[in-house]
Amino acid sequence: AQPPQSPRGATPGQLPSAGLPSSPCSRQADGRKVLRSSIREFLCSEAMFHLGIPTTRAGACVTSASTVVRDVFYDGNPKREKCTVVLRIAPTFIRFGSFEIFKPADTLTGREGPSVGRNDIRIRMLDYVIGSFYPEIQAAHADDRVQRNIAFFRELTRRTARLVAEWQCVGFCHGVLNTDNMSILGLTIDYGPFGFLDRYDPDHVCNASDSGGRYAYSKQPEVCKWNLQKLAEALAPELPLEVGTAVLAEEFDAELQQHYLQKMRRKLGLVRTELEEDPALVARLLETMHLTGADFTNTFCLLSAFVAGPSSPEQAAVLDQLLEQCASFEELKRALRPQMDPRQLSLMLMLAQSNPQLLGLVGSRASVARELVRIEQHSQLEQLSPAELQARNRTHWTEWLQEYSARLEKDAEGAGEPKAWQAEHMRVMHANNPKYVLRNYIAQTAIDAAENGDFSEVRRVLKLLEAPYSREEPTEALELGEAAGAVGLQRSYSSRPPPWAAELCVT
Repeated sequence: AQPPQSPRGATPGQLPSAGLPSSPCSRQADGRKVLRSSIREFLCSEAMFHLGIPTTRAGACVTSASTVVRDVFYDGNPKREKCTVVLRIAPTFIRFGSFEIFKPADTLTGREGPSVGRNDIRIRMLDYVIGSFYPEIQAAHADDRVQRNIAFFRELTRRTARLVAEWQCVGFCHGVLNTDNMSILGLTIDYGPFGFLDRYDPDHVCNASDSGGRYAYSKQPEVCKWNLQKLAEALAPELPLEVGTAVLAEEFDAELQQHYLQKMRRKLGLVRTELEEDPALVARLLETMHLTGADFTNTFCLLSAFVAGPSSPEQAAVLDQLLEQCASFEELKRALRPQMDPRQLSLMLMLAQSNPQLLGLVGSRASVARELVRIEQHSQLEQLSPAELQARNRTHWTEWLQEYSARLEKDAEGAGEPKAWQAEHMRVMHANNPKYVLRNYIAQTAIDAAENGDFSEVRRVLKLLEAPYSREEPTEALELGEAAGAVGLQRSYSSRPPPWAAELCVT
């Protein structure tokens, strides 16, 4: 289920085995998957598993000489791509959307599920899902179906809340979070236009065809909650709707916030105490990262080297390294450049005032608001010199590090042995802050080589992603190939993205 004007993505009805014909209406009616997207899915599902995030797995990726025509960017420039199959592995590929075959007619579109009114099938599906994959719930409520179904929905709500909290903590963006892309087991499923954050931006949209920003990074918890509400509606009357809605309201936000904060404390190395001020500390860290355009993954990695206490050379070194992870003047200019033609923006502003319904057909108030903010930020940036930007970044990070230092000292106060606390602090931070994630530029370089018949880079990247928390730099550096526009340039797999990566587009 998706509201009107949702971005392109996996369509309800597609089979779980990616690469096989999925739907008579899929793509150009051939249902084939291509090498480009298959490599991304293969690498990312394994990356997520080794990050410790619940996910489907990839067993194999097989390509062939057969080709299909794809318009990659929906811009009228199709090309031929190799057909590929990904063997995906999971206990089940049943999704939230699987239960929407029972939905009554939608009040907006008039559409209804193909099995509307067939409660007998819904009962059989619930019996299968709960009995097969939630046996402890089945056993605990064998004599009361309603209580069993409530317990199942409560557990799935908690799993989904924890899952999206894990995504947020590693900067993972799913891209197309419709109900058909959410697992009934709380797994990450259907790796389409995904992405990991580079420069921290809560409004980052990894799917270029998501023009409305529905699946922006910061909106993922809200969308997952919305999808759970759609599932609750699809389960009625086996799960009374008012009860399912109450369970969702009671469990989702509380579980999300608890798990997210617990994970963030570990990422910051707060191992002994939990204080009420911690959410504010995390919020100010993210605000500092946003204001300075800092790299999400590398910022957390660098903080593990920060030493609490009075000013020291070690603290100064960490500050300098953090400043190196901030976006440059040119990077920010490129990131904040207007995305709408001035005439288009002017028209949409006029429609917002005179004809909101027509505006809904060509855009949204949210997209207009984002563009106005972008224009204002770009204007403010133009008034700064690169040196002034650097000075401003230094001030932001100095202020937050002072706050962080004070918080670390409070955490250490509860430890009897300072050295033991420091060892635990470092161990926890290293175990919760990955050094390596599947950045778009890394995936693209592997894809470029594979499309030319060389799969060695795919294998190297896969090996790297199997140890994301390792602090050891692999002996083989990532060489950016000619397709990436940087012949012979050596770059670490944990480096900030090269300039050309900003132009990568995933749909």
